Amino acid sequence: MVHLLSNLLVGLTLAPSALGATLLVSHFSGPVYTLSLTTSGTTGKLSIASQASGCGTTPAWLEYYNDTKTAYCFDESWTGSGVITQYSVGSDGRLTQSGQTRTSGNTVHGKVYGGSDGKGFIATAQYSPSTITTYKLPLGQGQVQLEKFTMSQRGPNSRQDVPHPHETQLDPTGKFMLVPDLGADLIRIFKIDAITGHLTSCPAGQASAGDGPRHAKWWKSADGVLRLYTLNELGNSVSSWNVVYPTDSNGCLALSRAQTLSTYAPGKKGGPNTKAAEIRVAGNFLYASNRADQTFGSNQDSIAIYTIDPQTGALAWQEAANSYSYYPRTFDINKDGTLVAFGGQTSSNVAIVSRDPATGKLGNLVANLQVGNKGRAGEEDGLSAVVWVE
Repeated sequence: MVHLLSNLLVGLTLAPSALGATLLVSHFSGPVYTLSLTTSGTTGKLSIASQASGCGTTPAWLEYYNDTKTAYCFDESWTGSGVITQYSVGSDGRLTQSGQTRTSGNTVHGKVYGGSDGKGFIATAQYSPSTITTYKLPLGQGQVQLEKFTMSQRGPNSRQDVPHPHETQLDPTGKFMLVPDLGADLIRIFKIDAITGHLTSCPAGQASAGDGPRHAKWWKSADGVLRLYTLNELGNSVSSWNVVYPTDSNGCLALSRAQTLSTYAPGKKGGPNTKAAEIRVAGNFLYASNRADQTFGSNQDSIAIYTIDPQTGALAWQEAANSYSYYPRTFDINKDGTLVAFGGQTSSNVAIVSRDPATGKLGNLVANLQVGNKGRAGEEDGLSAVVWVE
């Protein structure tokens, strides 16, 4: 009877979160799509509700801010010129362009920060120019700062020829900006001047040689223990970092690496072309996507799931799950924690998979939709980003 009641409650929590759910999806060919999800029981249907243009030639990443109903799209154009485009998101998910600024291109990520409300500026990462660039908001007011990175010697991986900043990530206080650098094996740290938007460099966190950190996420225990987790694209691993805040306003946040685990089960490893892509935290669980391992069959790559110790933040391997996609470059967990949206880059599909918030385990495929043309394995085409609008 208790088991039956538990299942009933799970079903009740799933339905409201799914009914009328909306997602935004970008495609490397140019469009940004609004998807609508409807469900019935344990199955559902995805459909394209609308489509927008304006994010340049190669939209690579989306950031959505629910409090202002605003989305930012970042153009990875390799032609030496690109854009950042701001959209207002309507109640039906329809996108209306509300701002834009020109960039030098090759932008792979961006994050809003600073100002009196935490939304005064936007910081972006440029992969091959080895730079981060900041702009004043609203877009169109010009560039604030350009930071160019160098390194004295190449890394052990052939892709580590120069610094490759891959993300701009705020700390929970909004006072520091972190930049995982795939080329230099560093987590770069910057102190934020909220008034001017200026970023001041601090000593970086040192990853292991050849790790190639790509993205990062934060976790905090009920007792206030804070951890940073990074996904290492080249090392096919995730790392846990101890975090120490300064004792005065002039100091810097400091990181020390505590743990690194493979994105594969103990005793297993990926193939010659596998590379980790994205990381998410939900409750006391961490998720990392693997590209091109086809663990679950043809064009069916895996998601690594770890438990997080609720007191210490230590990671432990739980299991691998099916992403129902090929090259899952992007994924997002809905606010209720009951559904995961996977974006297969090469398969160019969005797969909605059920999730148990209590166990962290993934379940059945709820809905699936190909969005735009499929990509080519290892190339910059296909689907690039997916986010829930909530």
